[in-house]
Amino acid sequence: MRRSLLLLALLATRTFAADLTSITANEIPSLVALYKELHANPELSLHEEQTAARLAKELRGVGLEVTENFGGHGIVGILKNGDGPVILVRTDLDALPVQEKTGLPYASTRTVKDDLGREVPVMHACGHDIHITCLVGTCRALVKLREKWSGTVLVIGQPAEERVMGARLMLRAGLFEKFPKPDKALALHCSGDLPHGTVGITEGFALANVNSLEILVRGVGGHGSMPHLGKDPIVLASQIVLALQTIVSREIRPGDPAVVTVGSIHGGTKSNIIPDEVRLQLTLRSYKTETREKLIESVKRIVKAQAESANLPADRMPVVTVSDESASALFNQPSLASEVRKAIGSVLGDDHVVVREPVMGAEDFSEFGMTKEKIPLCMFWLGTQPPALVAGAKAKGTTLPSLHSPLFFPIPEPTIETGVRSMTTAVLSLMKPR
Repeated sequence: MRRSLLLLALLATRTFAADLTSITANEIPSLVALYKELHANPELSLHEEQTAARLAKELRGVGLEVTENFGGHGIVGILKNGDGPVILVRTDLDALPVQEKTGLPYASTRTVKDDLGREVPVMHACGHDIHITCLVGTCRALVKLREKWSGTVLVIGQPAEERVMGARLMLRAGLFEKFPKPDKALALHCSGDLPHGTVGITEGFALANVNSLEILVRGVGGHGSMPHLGKDPIVLASQIVLALQTIVSREIRPGDPAVVTVGSIHGGTKSNIIPDEVRLQLTLRSYKTETREKLIESVKRIVKAQAESANLPADRMPVVTVSDESASALFNQPSLASEVRKAIGSVLGDDHVVVREPVMGAEDFSEFGMTKEKIPLCMFWLGTQPPALVAGAKAKGTTLPSLHSPLFFPIPEPTIETGVRSMTTAVLSLMKPR
């Protein structure tokens, strides 16, 4: 408690605020240039080779010890500055298969082959390029302020966040065994509906469990004019989609958040052909572990029951596959989130730190807190949009382009400035003062 009070007193001083503001202002031109370079050159999950190399170069440039290719294209950087806590600060590296439509002069025009060999466009539509840039700026600021703190910063450049698997890859590679074990972990994430200059923090559950499922609905194909001679998987798939809608409304306790979404359905080739199979892809969202397990069990039961009602042969029953692309709910440890909120408020102003409601999106940053060490986590939201634009949309009842939209883009300079000041302050609030 005494350490926290001392640091909060330090962070509230005009001298510290002026020093951090000056440091950030001096770094902004090169950070914005770095951001635009990253934005124009995105890479898909598990292919972040050049992005990781660029981050490694920046971290080495300010004196960090850097390990590359850890758990795939993961980066681990260590900034040691005497005895004290070990604080993990994480950024994600990957982009999305989205065609950018922002019209920006530095917009991505890249296309690459995905893991299935398809030619796809690539875009940083989730703000990971901002996250990387803010992390670089934070490391620069921490080095320049090193006479004010003591401890170790464990910097993580994590691959494959969009496939919610990169954190586990790094943990399985021995992250907490081969490097200093963190006492607490921090991350930030862009928001598409917060004004730049502001930060949003949620205490407790902030993001959801996510599971991806595929259902292979098999049938007996035939001619469209003689449906009685086959078993139509399109009809069965349709019945399954409708039956799945009863899980949340009739099987999950009211007030317990849960989502079942069928996001993809593919089957058939021609109007007069009954196909052999239809494929469905689902996403399941929840907060509680028992709710997560209930959703998966219910999907399997309903699929089996619908197939039996269609009198499918035993060898043509549907197959439900639960993907490895999953993540646990992100729980912002309340006392840590409160401490971070107070620290950032002391620098940005309390009116620039807002309370955010939990959402059903997912993030595998949560996995860093799911190991036996049970490391406390806090991820906060970073505003990216012009305040007048946000206020205007709210007044009109309209929405701004969201994350993953081909039209989403942050306003670089104020977003990066706020991100660097906020994360630097958050890290310092958890360190041992000098």
